[in-house]
Amino acid sequence: MTNDQADRLLLDALHQIAPEADISNIDPDGLLQEELDIDSIDFLNLVTEIGERVGIDIPVREYPSLATFRGFVAYLAITAGGA
Repeated sequence: MTNDQADRLLLDALHQIAPEADISNIDPDGLLQEELDIDSIDFLNLVTEIGERVGIDIPVREYPSLATFRGFVAYLAITAGGA
């Protein structure tokens, strides 16, 4: 998966999880939960949704890597590269 593919996938999933959030102005290095005003359950739903879409299991120990948009995209580009 390329960074562009991961970017589009994450934006689409974010729109599904938080449809009222303004995803056009996300700070790529800001914490997603703060940027989008989502709670921990929404974040868990996001991680689950992304994992299902790309067919990977994302372990809890990786969640800190997913805290920012840039980190999430980088994780997907590396982990789902062959997916």
